[in-house]
Amino acid sequence: MKRGLFIGRFQPPHLGHIYAIKSALSECDELVIVVGSAQYSYTLKNPFTAGERIEMLRLALLEEGIDLSKIFIVPVPDVGEHVVWISKVKTFCPRFDVVYTNNPLVRRLFLDAGYPVKSLKPYRRDFEMGTKIRELMLKGEPWKDLVPRSVAEFIEKIGGVERLKEICSRD
Repeated sequence: MKRGLFIGRFQPPHLGHIYAIKSALSECDELVIVVGSAQYSYTLKNPFTAGERIEMLRLALLEEGIDLSKIFIVPVPDVGEHVVWISKVKTFCPRFDVVYTNNPLVRRLFLDAGYPVKSLKPYRRDFEMGTKIRELMLKGEPWKDLVPRSVAEFIEKIGGVERLKEICSRD
C-alpha cells in the first residue's frame, strides 16, 4: 500500500488544493494531508484556525466524493528551523512513502531527508490562489468561484470574510 503526503496551509482550502489532492490520490492508496502553520490564526496570511481548516477540508473532500477512509488530516505547527520541521512532520503524521509538492523548499527538505518527491500539475498558477482569495475577500470582490461550494458556505457561516476585514482594519 502506497501512502502519500501533501502539505498546505489551506487558508482557505481552494480548488487548486482539491485538484492536487485528487491528483495525488490517483497515484497512491492513501493520502496524509498536513495542515501546515497550524498554530497561526486570526492574521491576514492565516485568518482561519487549524480546526476550521480541517473542517473545511473534510467538507470539500466529501463534496468531491473523495473516500475519507483514504485520508488522514493532520495539523502540524511550524518551528524555527526547516530541518527540525521535517522531523516534526514525521512525528505528527502516519508513515508515508512519497511527498507531493510543487513548493521548492518543501521539495528540497524532503529530498534531503531521503523521501521521493513528486510534482503535481498546477491547477491555476497564474496567481497564488490563497493570497488572491484573501485579497478578493478584503476588497469585497467575488471569490467564491475559487473554492468548493461547501468551503464558501462554511466561511459565510463563521463570518470569515468579516473576521478577515476586522483583523486587517486599522484603528
